[in-house]
Amino acid sequence: MVDLGKKSTKTVNLSFRLPYYTHWGENIVVCGSEPAIGSWNVKQGLLLSPSHEGEELVWGGRVAVPSGTEFEYSYYVVDDNRSVLRREAGGKHRIRVSGEVPDGEAVEVHDLWKTGSDGLLFRSAFKNVICHRSRSLDPETVPEAFQSNLVSDDSIVVHFKISCPRIEEGAHVYVIGSSDHLGQWKVLDGLKLRYAGESFWLADCVMKKSDLPIKYPFLFPHNYYVCITSVFAFTGFCCSSSCCCLNNSSTYKYCQQGKEGDVSVEVGPNRELFTDSASKSQPRYISLSDGIFREMPWRGAGFAIPMFSVRTEDDLGVGEFLDLKLLVDWAVESGFHLVQLLPVNDTSVHQMWWDSYPYSSLSVFALHPLYLRVQALSAKIPEEIKQEIFEAKERLDGKAVDYEATMASKLSIAKKIFSLEKDSILSSSSFLNFFAENEEWLKPYAAFCFLRDFFETSDHSQWGRFSHYSKEMLEKLVSKESVHYDIICFHYYIQFHLHQQLSEAATYARKKRVVLKGDLPIGVDRNSVDTWVYPNLFRMNTSTGAPPDYFDKNGQNWGFPTYNWEEMSNDNYAWWRSRLSQLAKYFTAYRIDHILGFFRIWELPEHATTGLVGKFRPSIPLSQEELEKEGIWDFNRLSCPYIRQEMLLEKFGALWPLVASKFLNEYQKNCYEFREDCNTEKKVVSKLKQCADELTKLESEDAIRCKLFDLLQNIVLIRDPEDPRQFYPRFNLEEASSFRDLDDHSKNVLKRLYYDYYFNRQESLWRQNALKTLPALLNSSDMMACGEDLGLIPSCVHPVMQELGLIGLRIQRMPSEPDLEFGIPSQYSYMTVCAPSCHDCSTMRAWWEEDEERRRRFYKTVIGSNDLPPSRCTPDIAHFILRQHIESPSMWAIFPLQDLLALKEKYTTRPATEETINDPTNPKHYWRFRSHVTMESLIEDKDLTGRIKKLVEGSGRSHTNAKDTGDVDENANAEAKAAAKQVANGQGKDTLVPQLNGVPAKATAVI
Repeated sequence: MVDLGKKSTKTVNLSFRLPYYTHWGENIVVCGSEPAIGSWNVKQGLLLSPSHEGEELVWGGRVAVPSGTEFEYSYYVVDDNRSVLRREAGGKHRIRVSGEVPDGEAVEVHDLWKTGSDGLLFRSAFKNVICHRSRSLDPETVPEAFQSNLVSDDSIVVHFKISCPRIEEGAHVYVIGSSDHLGQWKVLDGLKLRYAGESFWLADCVMKKSDLPIKYPFLFPHNYYVCITSVFAFTGFCCSSSCCCLNNSSTYKYCQQGKEGDVSVEVGPNRELFTDSASKSQPRYISLSDGIFREMPWRGAGFAIPMFSVRTEDDLGVGEFLDLKLLVDWAVESGFHLVQLLPVNDTSVHQMWWDSYPYSSLSVFALHPLYLRVQALSAKIPEEIKQEIFEAKERLDGKAVDYEATMASKLSIAKKIFSLEKDSILSSSSFLNFFAENEEWLKPYAAFCFLRDFFETSDHSQWGRFSHYSKEMLEKLVSKESVHYDIICFHYYIQFHLHQQLSEAATYARKKRVVLKGDLPIGVDRNSVDTWVYPNLFRMNTSTGAPPDYFDKNGQNWGFPTYNWEEMSNDNYAWWRSRLSQLAKYFTAYRIDHILGFFRIWELPEHATTGLVGKFRPSIPLSQEELEKEGIWDFNRLSCPYIRQEMLLEKFGALWPLVASKFLNEYQKNCYEFREDCNTEKKVVSKLKQCADELTKLESEDAIRCKLFDLLQNIVLIRDPEDPRQFYPRFNLEEASSFRDLDDHSKNVLKRLYYDYYFNRQESLWRQNALKTLPALLNSSDMMACGEDLGLIPSCVHPVMQELGLIGLRIQRMPSEPDLEFGIPSQYSYMTVCAPSCHDCSTMRAWWEEDEERRRRFYKTVIGSNDLPPSRCTPDIAHFILRQHIESPSMWAIFPLQDLLALKEKYTTRPATEETINDPTNPKHYWRFRSHVTMESLIEDKDLTGRIKKLVEGSGRSHTNAKDTGDVDENANAEAKAAAKQVANGQGKDTLVPQLNGVPAKATAVI
């Protein structure tokens, strides 16, 4: 609580009013910095009471607070024990009551529940990039309510407050409505609001009780297209009220008059203020916190390409950070507001091409030396080094990225330049500032790289006395007196220049009003700086992956250790918060890789190589007692590989006796078990290599390995290694012959428990887990967050993402609806990114060409033609699919560059299969796709950029402009234009608008 001047002895009776739908057993508490409402202790906050007013549920409560004070507060959904079930997202509510309010007066505050989507406009993607021009206003007034005095006993003071995130410079905001004080719907006679900072506009209006009811709107210029995200329903329970009512109706709207005199009214029904004239305790001071100015939903477009896939005239065999400027230029020419990349952190774990996998970080803070432009390291590069750069450029200019050769060339050249200028660079103020800001992660990173090279392995368990990290040891390793100090400084030097180059590109993108979207990998390599420095944050005896899904019927094993969330929570997820702060130095938006992992992660034993035999963490297992009550007793039979002689004969044919002699023991006639030296997948791989010469005469090593894995995975239940009385049903257990050989009773019981485990009993636990972890990420930066929510999606995921304002992902060939083969872009929800493909699947062209029957079904179902479809994805087909997506309701349409190039025949000469970035079924895939077209030539291709920009403009999406990147599509504001005409004529009209907050409800919330 902040006192305004001398501490006041006067008090005011403050009433809170919140329209909000809840479930049975849920309550609302208001809590904040004021002691009277708990001093941020929710259990001491003010418990509100519900009342049904009309068809709305309204929560209210009253408390006495000192007059002339300012405090912040939030609303919380709690259970009967006041444990928090849900909380508001975004910024806190704030009220500052003038000391002029008389002692004992009643003040009523009308609020709306803040959703995560409401705060999207205040994320840096909009605030600092897309809407940057509208942020140069200076506050005109202190944000204090009720600065006006009552003039008579029958007068009241109404405090209007509205947030206008995209107001143009020189514009004014008005409230107009049905009363004389609000101009009787005429803008120039309406109530003019003052700017109070942080996008808020406010004003007091003294009126007589007889003036009520009033109706009023907010207005904006006719060509003003505000990105209001709360037009669609995002939370599951918040009511939609855009107005506050008691008994008698008064309606109003907000408007804006631009500096040229043009006027625009907010969309939707008129806002309404009702007062209860019969009430003896009718408030004389009413604060209307009206949320965000209502506009048509903002929609934008962008394109995606991995940094390594970019080709330019200046690069050295791979895309480089400074090439981002050309990507931004092409985005502007094409009308795009966003450029999306894959992760750009250092992955140099193995120091070979395996490190091309961008999601296996050596350090979550360090940038990858692969993206360094060596030509930009110095302005005084000697001629012989320039010649070396030229020769490397010619040598590395291939069809695909040569990871090892490119890294070797860049590091070799960089070391030569470093040796020439290290003293001047390391003593420069810019380097010293960089070092001071980043030394907490930079020192361990440099020391790790030195030790990795010294021991010739990143496996820090092999480093002897250096295996266990300590700060004392670190300081000795990076000491200026050490003989290897130059090596340590070289790693500092590389990271400094990478930071400078990426920062330069990021600044350029913001200037051009293009969002740079980064990527937050779900895991880190088990042999990384982070597992060395923070081993307590990881479960090193486990591995992370994904259960069987669209990408791989056998599941995926990424090899990362899973997280120790309990340990991470002890410091409020500081490691995650540091990651996000680092990412926010360069990006204004980011993609959360595998966001399902923040609800639950697919955990595999460290000895697994595939992803099938795992379990979710956290999850509620099947207890031995629970199974015994259902008549399940033989746990060894169900949890050990079920191997019979007839299976061996069926799988291996005549080879089965030899296979059995190498890998199995016959513990009972015709019944087998794996030997101790090959009873895990990793052991099988090792043993198979030893006897490959004998076994591979009739069958390949890969085929034998897969069949042995099938036998290992032929189980029904997975026994918990930490508690042998707990079990987890194997994924797709009905496909296991071990299950098929059971009696009918056991089958029926296990099928029911399987469904319960995967689709029922975990939902509440997973929801709670996500609501603990995800807010820590979202609140640690102001970047716009998108979540990759593909795969096996629990039912709690989408409601939580909507509640937190997280934007989901929709890929047409991977619909979230189980009854659809192909997604329907026109039916996507607003809070989504839509795309025809992504880096984890084949491109649009390759997908079209790889399956003839599926192509025919798509042609008939989606395109609506019974004709035979073309065998190739022609530019016309590409145009149809791209147009489907760009015209969707999704907030963002983001297209892989390869899919956009399919619009022109000249760019489709390369085989489509060569444009695939990743094969999720292959854990050792070489990530080396490189565009066959330079960015310079694409910028020059006005025909292509014209086609793309026409698609963007025609869809009604906001688009950039080469001359003025702030231009927007006027057609998208047709409704506002029509309303503006009526307002100019002094006419008010109610228009329909999708609900602002929560579940479908009437537009008027009764309070």
